[in-house]
Amino acid sequence: MRIAQASLALGLCLLPFWAPAHAQTPPATPAPAPAPPATPAPGTPPNVVGRALSLEEAIEIALQTQPLIQARLSDYLAAAYRVDQAFAPLLPQIGGSWTVARTQSAAQSAQLRVGPGGRIVAGTPQTATTIRDPEENTRAVVSLSQVLFDFGKTFASTDAARRLAEQAQEDVELQRQLVTLTVKESFININFARRLIRVQEQAVERADLNLRSARGFFEVGTRPKSDVARAEVDVANARVDLIRARNAERLARVALNTAMGIAADTPTEVQDNLVYEGMAIDRGQLLSQALSQRPEYKQARLKVSEAEARMRRAFRDFFPDVTANAFYGATRSDLNEIWEVGVALSWTIFDGGNRIARFRETKVNVDAAQARVRSTELDISREVEQAQLNVSEAQERIGAAQTAVASAQENFRLAQGRFDAGVGTILELTDAQLFLTQAQNVEAQALADYRIAVARLERAIGRR
Repeated sequence: MRIAQASLALGLCLLPFWAPAHAQTPPATPAPAPAPPATPAPGTPPNVVGRALSLEEAIEIALQTQPLIQARLSDYLAAAYRVDQAFAPLLPQIGGSWTVARTQSAAQSAQLRVGPGGRIVAGTPQTATTIRDPEENTRAVVSLSQVLFDFGKTFASTDAARRLAEQAQEDVELQRQLVTLTVKESFININFARRLIRVQEQAVERADLNLRSARGFFEVGTRPKSDVARAEVDVANARVDLIRARNAERLARVALNTAMGIAADTPTEVQDNLVYEGMAIDRGQLLSQALSQRPEYKQARLKVSEAEARMRRAFRDFFPDVTANAFYGATRSDLNEIWEVGVALSWTIFDGGNRIARFRETKVNVDAAQARVRSTELDISREVEQAQLNVSEAQERIGAAQTAVASAQENFRLAQGRFDAGVGTILELTDAQLFLTQAQNVEAQALADYRIAVARLERAIGRR
């Protein structure tokens, strides 16, 4: 008969007196598992075709449809159910059994030898075997088992399971933040690629115009054939860069669709957010915000709590268990009533040092978890500092790049005027065009880097 365990009021009343002095008194009832993180119900995402998505809409779609988030949420729910499993041994355990057996047995007996005239003959008695009629035996039993007191072992196990569930809950938030960052970066990369496409289209137009001018001058005999060849090379190079920019946009769209959890070939359109928006950074508050919001730091602290709960559980293994058990039922063919009530104390006096080693292991695990908290704090501090430095650097580059674009535009205008007037060379013109294209690319890159740096700073401080 399986004996299970559960908690009675008597054991809970005695717990403050029997528990170790350094242990906290567990609650009379288990604390509820952490509530599931709020998440939109999974379903068909909104139609994204035929309209330009804002960044907020793209993030909302990703949080709703991204399968990685749904997987983390399911992991959390499974961990929450394990909290109930850990507490279950403190509740009454009721079982039943019913067996029927049909038995046929044989009995042997010794018989004396009898001679003529009924006289008993001396010697070894004869053995006679008698086959008994088959008997049917029935046994029906309902059993109840209840732990009266286990020195808080089950409470410690429940606390450890609850900490694991809370870690899984933070893992859901961590996955949301990572998906949000991926959506932001892919969204920005699409706009960056579009900006490069416009820059390269303008470069192709300028190169075509220069080629027509060079051919015209060559036809009237004022320019050599080499000017035409150089202009043709510039046109070809500009078209190659345009092809690369268009492919970069397609790749960025695939990355965005994947991050949103929709088909990779969906023709997604996005709104342009590649603009400079100043961001005030309070460096003194960034680290404190990160430590209060980053799921990784919360998980590290929860692992310390879990390790401490396991250490308490290992310590309580040195104490006995007091269990009450009873059964009621009937047996034999006439179903006579049977019952039993008892209290059992189970205590392992010595197990070869296994419990001592297990307790020492859990104590070392607590020290390791505390060290990882400090390591996580250092990592977060480094990420926050690097992120805010990248934001500041990108801000400075934007101003410098805009100045460079203005200068390159003026230089190209002057070079084109000199070439059209016949006093400039094709080399001077193509160099001016190249410098202008490069300056415009650098400006677009600086804007994209700034927007991505801001997104990564938000992630570094634990903000979606």
